[in-house]
Amino acid sequence: MRLREKASLYSPSVRDLADRALDAAAAAGAGYADCRVVSRTVHGLTVKNGAVARVALSDDEGLGVRVLVDGSWGFASSDRLDPMSIETTARHAVRIARAAARVNADPVRLAPLAPLTGEYRTPVLRDPFEVSLDAKLQLLMQTDAAMAGVAGVRVRESSLEFVREHRFFASSEGMALDQTIIESGGGLDATATGDDELQVRSFPNSFGRHQLCAGWEAIDEMQLPQNAERVAAEAVALLTAEQCPSGRMTVILDSTQAAMQVHESCGHATELDRSLGFEAAFAGTSFLTPELLGNFRYGSELVTLTADATSPRGLGTFGWDDEGVAAQRTLLVDQGTFTGFMSSRETAAAIGRESNGTMRADGWSRLPLIRMTNVNLEPGESSLEEMIAGTERGVYLETNRSWSIDDRRLNFQFGTQNGWEIVDGKRTRLVRNALYSGITPEFWRSCDAVAGPQEWRMYGVVNCGKGQPVQLMHVGHGAAPCRFRDVHVEPAG
Repeated sequence: MRLREKASLYSPSVRDLADRALDAAAAAGAGYADCRVVSRTVHGLTVKNGAVARVALSDDEGLGVRVLVDGSWGFASSDRLDPMSIETTARHAVRIARAAARVNADPVRLAPLAPLTGEYRTPVLRDPFEVSLDAKLQLLMQTDAAMAGVAGVRVRESSLEFVREHRFFASSEGMALDQTIIESGGGLDATATGDDELQVRSFPNSFGRHQLCAGWEAIDEMQLPQNAERVAAEAVALLTAEQCPSGRMTVILDSTQAAMQVHESCGHATELDRSLGFEAAFAGTSFLTPELLGNFRYGSELVTLTADATSPRGLGTFGWDDEGVAAQRTLLVDQGTFTGFMSSRETAAAIGRESNGTMRADGWSRLPLIRMTNVNLEPGESSLEEMIAGTERGVYLETNRSWSIDDRRLNFQFGTQNGWEIVDGKRTRLVRNALYSGITPEFWRSCDAVAGPQEWRMYGVVNCGKGQPVQLMHVGHGAAPCRFRDVHVEPAG
């Protein structure tokens, strides 16, 4: 049976697949079992220097079975969906769990969860998979042509990517949940070179593209061809711009860089498995620990951070996580005070709470881990214009270029593609190669302005790494321009 031939995974045949896996796991001795049946289609296109560099369409489908035996986890997966293979996979998961139980001195406890059934589909106005290949390539060619008109640009690249993922989740506790997630993404990069300098400008975000849980309408809104010439011109202008000034000064981040700052210094730091030491192999632990809940000053009173899997269009938006916990909004930092973690049923039970639904896996062949949903810096009441007008000496920084942060999410350094010097309340000259650094809580405590809802935007990160073997997750971050006082700034190199 090929899953993509089905209009919906919530069908008797797919229920039969999951039920067969759960029954086989129970017969083999599992005290708890869950099953995810996943089918994924990815369509990607790239145009580089006026030529089509990539047109790809891939399909992937399979089943993952997770079980508890004597308080220990076991997991197995297969891309073969015939009855015998499914039963074999479930029994293999049980054998792994039973072997793990021999050396596990701390049995797993799960926070309670009421059984749920239901369906969820990403709201879209226009299905991107119904847009013709010609229309997609025409958009990229128009974007490339607009960049080509700017002298000094050596490499022009623009791309689109679309994802459709069907997930069916069932558990021995009575769960039966069907979801269809649609993603649409796109972006451009202009690379300019001089005698001894190379500069890159990206739009709408860095590292390839900006992506949302939405349809083709998200691509229309990006207006890639309309912004291409401006972005390419900025790359060329950076070649001869002055180096970023050095010293302690006021820093204003645009919403794209604010989103990256949130991701690295806030999102990863509030993953409870890191805090408890369950997950440290890929990117370390966290300086935030359970005893700090409710009494640690993480930021100024203007800093409120949420993990919100209900945010419209976020890459971390869904109906239920991969444990069957419903999407929800959790306060991580409330007016500067650290108040919450992102958790799983297991980690939540360890601190006497209920899961807030952040367990997700990168496909059917991986165990779910605690992953960011949409970690958002909630909007304030200021504006970018007001922030600049109220700054005597500082820099306005746009679009991430580089990042570095220690394995406890404390000490960081970020570089940005673009910078503007601010003198006496006015944005003056373009500056290049800007770096700023700090210590996470000190930095967020120095925040004295956040722009309002009209400047707040949702951004997507498509390469968030965690786990071993590494899993790349798509996560969202909503942010607006924000201002920080007395920050160390210097030019790269």
